[in-house]
Amino acid sequence: MRVLVTGGAGYIGSVLTRLLLEKGYSVVCLDRLFFGMDPVKEIADRIKIVKGDVRWFDPSVLDGVDAVLDLAALSNDPAGELDPEKTMDINFRGRARVARLAKERGVRRYVLASSCSVYGFQDGTIDESSRINPLTTYAKANSMAEDAALKLSGSSFCATVLRQATVYGFSHRMRFDLAINGMVLGFFKNGRIPIMRDGKQWRPFVHVKDTSNAFIRVLESDPDVVNGQVFNVGSDDQNVQIFELAKTVAGAIGVPFEYDWYGSPDNRSYRVSFDKIARTLGYSTSYTIADGAREVFSALKEGRLNGDDPRTITVKWYKHLLESQRLTREVELDGVVL
Repeated sequence: MRVLVTGGAGYIGSVLTRLLLEKGYSVVCLDRLFFGMDPVKEIADRIKIVKGDVRWFDPSVLDGVDAVLDLAALSNDPAGELDPEKTMDINFRGRARVARLAKERGVRRYVLASSCSVYGFQDGTIDESSRINPLTTYAKANSMAEDAALKLSGSSFCATVLRQATVYGFSHRMRFDLAINGMVLGFFKNGRIPIMRDGKQWRPFVHVKDTSNAFIRVLESDPDVVNGQVFNVGSDDQNVQIFELAKTVAGAIGVPFEYDWYGSPDNRSYRVSFDKIARTLGYSTSYTIADGAREVFSALKEGRLNGDDPRTITVKWYKHLLESQRLTREVELDGVVL
């Protein structure tokens, strides 16, 4: 089976492409490569790499493709607020274009990478049937991309949405702007971490390999079971309040729990049920929060990760690219990039 992964050189994509290769899939990676070739350099001779943007790539890229795993997006709430209109252009309209073109070119399966952030702030434990409450541009774009994809589902086009918990763990395109990874880096560099007030906000978490395996599980499932469906991706035991999360991370890597408060109380808080994906697809996670924290901490200690690499903080890297005008050529050729 030939699989196109948009955002295949990204934080999740660079892990997912390797897992697909291990399982014998033929992989096409479509990515703007804003963070360079390093995430896919070691597998470049085993995959087809297309430098392109979901908003204007040549549709012929989809020829011969059996399935699309659509991960390309500006990747978090702060990045989404740099330019809300561009976020909508990429995360909603760009991905809606991918889904539409995939169906038109005869692709049989499409899986959209969405986020549990669409739930916003809610009391109790919520599932796929709960109302959504997107509070940020990033979350709103995700919810609109979901609608666009699911409306295309039918007998000839199997469309599925995966609402992922907050991801953590080592990646070949590392990010330290994710909660657990950032906590580990804070302890590693400073011996203490900043915690957004008031620490009582709930979040669900999932390891990057576990969420990657969820895409593969959907890809290998009976289309009648996953077509037109939304699945939360994570595990019930990894719904954690942020203050308790920080204590767990400190304990896992064996450092004193030292912290500083910052900011105003976070208005995003939600606990998520992952029963549907477990019950319907037999999906379960393999990694714990402690596993992920130790993995990242070890990579920092061994020098496999550089905590000072500006590319590991998405918003800062986008700003750097813009300020240094390293995107001038792309702007001239393609129009506005971000």
